[in-house]
Amino acid sequence: MRELDDNRTSYIVILGFMLALSLILSYIESLIPFPFGVPGMKLGLPNMAVVILIYRYGAKEGIVINVLRIILSGFLFGNLFGILFSISGALISFLFMVIAKKTGLLDMRGVSVVGGLTHNIAQLFVAAFIVKTSGIMFYLPALLISGAITGFLNGFIAEKLGIYLNKTFIRSKNR
Repeated sequence: MRELDDNRTSYIVILGFMLALSLILSYIESLIPFPFGVPGMKLGLPNMAVVILIYRYGAKEGIVINVLRIILSGFLFGNLFGILFSISGALISFLFMVIAKKTGLLDMRGVSVVGGLTHNIAQLFVAAFIVKTSGIMFYLPALLISGAITGFLNGFIAEKLGIYLNKTFIRSKNR
């Protein structure tokens, strides 16, 4: 019975850590100016935590932490309008990342690229709907390029961070 309690406690601690990590990455991202003049262009740093969760635990944990992060960071560092934009991109990109992982054709970097691309596309469609113009699609090429680059870099870092977390978790478990 104690082993089950220890496993449950470790599970809760790791999920709490991943939520805190994603909130810290959201905050850091909010401090970094992105000087390319494209509205909504971001680095997608919190996606690192989401990708790690998808690979380490699965879709359920990933979506819960992602939604909690969006709501909390929206109220802490943004506003309700930002939450609505973020949730639209996050839900679509999350769905595509889970599908991409399940195919087995892509590694963590590739899944993260899929997330970056689909997040930008979803947010652009939501923005076009809100402002009621398709002229906003002018930003699509820049957002696709940035989504691919930042998705790859975030996936690369998530891969390395995931390896470190696995070693740390195993080491602490054996003590």
